[in-house]
Amino acid sequence: MKRRAFKQLKAWKESKNRKPLILLGARQVGKTWLMKEFGEKCYDSVAYVNCDAEPLAKSLFVDDYGIERILFAVQAITGVKPEPCKTLIVFDEIQEAPRGLHSLKYFQENAPEYHVMAAGSLLGITLHKGDSFPVGKVDMLSVHPMDFEEFLEANGEYALSRLLHQGDWEMIDIFAPKFIEQLRYYYFVGGMPEVVSHFIENHDLAEMRRLQRNILEAYRNDISKHSSKSESVRIGQVLDSLPSQLAKENKKFIYGVIKQGARAKEYELAIQWLMDAGIIHKVSRVKEILSPVKFYEDMSAFKLFLLDCGLFACMVDAPSKQMLVGDNVFKEFKGAFTEQYVLQQLVAKGFTPYYWSNYKTPAEIDFVIQTEDRVIPIEVKAEENVRARSMKNYIDKHSEARLKGLRFSMKRYVDQGWMENVPLYGIINV
Repeated sequence: MKRRAFKQLKAWKESKNRKPLILLGARQVGKTWLMKEFGEKCYDSVAYVNCDAEPLAKSLFVDDYGIERILFAVQAITGVKPEPCKTLIVFDEIQEAPRGLHSLKYFQENAPEYHVMAAGSLLGITLHKGDSFPVGKVDMLSVHPMDFEEFLEANGEYALSRLLHQGDWEMIDIFAPKFIEQLRYYYFVGGMPEVVSHFIENHDLAEMRRLQRNILEAYRNDISKHSSKSESVRIGQVLDSLPSQLAKENKKFIYGVIKQGARAKEYELAIQWLMDAGIIHKVSRVKEILSPVKFYEDMSAFKLFLLDCGLFACMVDAPSKQMLVGDNVFKEFKGAFTEQYVLQQLVAKGFTPYYWSNYKTPAEIDFVIQTEDRVIPIEVKAEENVRARSMKNYIDKHSEARLKGLRFSMKRYVDQGWMENVPLYGIINV
């Protein structure tokens, strides 16, 4: 199974300024597999330590930060003698080892010749608390669920993936039915590696749903285990409200949807917890579509999305016949699945998406992203019958900004000058 992050890991290995690498990401996005696979393919040996499952790892960093002592202990635990530049040392679930994160500082300062990697399922929460974090002494890489391109290749559709990269839209149009079929699969299966693997092996829809439910249940168990009782209730309420929030025409997060009379101060920490755990993505409103976008962020208005479209489909118990047969998935659900899908692909590409809306009129642009060259307003449409009235009006009124819009829909590729329409399955070309 190919992952986009593999290339980034190779670049890290070859970097002259390499530091210990921390992999961030939600539970079950494939961090452990990625570290082990990278180690087996790119190193002579791998010294893998699970700081949660290995009792001896709990005290590995407690006494002191002596690198020789730590390396000897790693050898005793794994049976692998770490060799500079030849062995990948992996500390998985490092947040479970007291002072483990801080120890990475001393690898960077005193033993940079050793290649060290660390990860944890709730590492984002640990980092947010600031517990002895080695600022400036580590590299970090975010790992996300598999994007649509990774899904195509995992499913053996290498030719379709290559065709999209070539950008020959006339040829892509010929294969549109095949792309749409794969897109339906992706909406249902999502990008969690275990679920994708099961889909490829046996196409058992009931088993895939069971695996997705297990992942969602694991998230809920983490909430209960790693937060106070009152806090866990609020976190769960935010998570449970996502389907209702995204089913609205205006998908702006409304606290009153959680429960009547709910206020921001009650749920801000709950939202932050879910973000730190990698379970949700927050998309803030911007007041203007100008560069740098961050300058125009409105912190009081935002949308929340789940990390994976397949988990979202499981959460709302979307019937498989609606998603996999015919084109209902592109017409029903008020575009919730389509926006979830596009958000997921943008995040996987490293973008920080925002959205724009006008409080005075019912005008909204679904996403706004910033590249090195320009700011791009994005409309998302679930069908072929499309209109981008809000975006057209905004671009016309802000001609000095020289914006060119981007629309993702089921309509085939067309460049209208002021706006470019790209089919939803062609998002990998962004």
